[in-house]
Amino acid sequence: MQKIKLLIIDDSALIRQMLTKIFNESGDIEVVGTASDPIIAREKIKALNPDVLTLDVEMPRMDGLTFLRNLMKLRPMPVVMVSTLTEKGADVTLEALQLGAIDFVAKPKTDVSNSLREYAEEIIAKVRMAAKTQVTSLQVKSFTSGVGADKSQISIKKHFKTTHKIVALGSSTGGTEALKTVVKDLPSNAPAIVVSQHLPVAFSVSFARHVNEMTEMTAYVASEGQLILPGNIYIAPGDRHLQVIRDGARYVCHLNNGDPVNRHKPSVEVMFRSVAENVGSNAIGVMLTGMGADGAVAMREMRDAGAINIIQDQATSVVWGMPGEAFKLGAANFVLPIDKIAAQILALID
Repeated sequence: MQKIKLLIIDDSALIRQMLTKIFNESGDIEVVGTASDPIIAREKIKALNPDVLTLDVEMPRMDGLTFLRNLMKLRPMPVVMVSTLTEKGADVTLEALQLGAIDFVAKPKTDVSNSLREYAEEIIAKVRMAAKTQVTSLQVKSFTSGVGADKSQISIKKHFKTTHKIVALGSSTGGTEALKTVVKDLPSNAPAIVVSQHLPVAFSVSFARHVNEMTEMTAYVASEGQLILPGNIYIAPGDRHLQVIRDGARYVCHLNNGDPVNRHKPSVEVMFRSVAENVGSNAIGVMLTGMGADGAVAMREMRDAGAINIIQDQATSVVWGMPGEAFKLGAANFVLPIDKIAAQILALID
């Protein structure tokens, strides 16, 4: 089997050394080169023709975003960002995902040598996944279209009476941009949306702000006991499971501090199961692009409880892991491209 050729771009010699060791021990990834800044990286890309890049967001001479923007215009290829777990790092990383980066891994803030070892499995899995992803100019266009749109300029395509429907949406790799594509076409009185997206807690506020800028709805990081009301999007914080529970006739958010499920916290599985148990036929389930299988079993439980489920199709998914597993289990009522999902949600609550 031909190995994945990887180029590591990072200004830290220690990070370059540790990542090289981790990837070269994977068996199927070969580090063909490293670069301490984007200027050096440009020449190494030409000379080495790597399959995947890992790219630090903060570097000398040219920042990672400027380099990524130029790369996606001139030579689109799979990129996994190496980010810091800070608010600034979150904003830069989310912008990188808008520009077409496939995914990101968090750079440890302390004890780098031991911490990177703990992340080895995650880093390797994401590079393997990135190597299978076709990055094209069309994909970059879809990620950047509508970014920063003024809410006043977003057309409300349809009005309808308020209902008690709740949309439960799960996503992972590629999901930050896919979610924005869905919500940008929803009006201000759309049913409430609860979201579990695999992101670290340091990214939660930035992500909610990015989503809020794209839609007539209002996006929040969910809080304990918050009423779930139409026109609002409730995003699970990165260190809690989001569950939908009943308080009499009302639905409210419950933040669960339990163990990770399917290796994730928040877990789509936990949220979908709570929706199956407490919302039932009043729910619409949506599974967007994501690596792994988190949420697939519980999405089938939602369908069994009377919910109508939509999954993103393979052609428009960055990785058809979570939606693909849900499809295999028979959880889907509809399989749709990402740009058709909002219209289907509206049709279901007519």
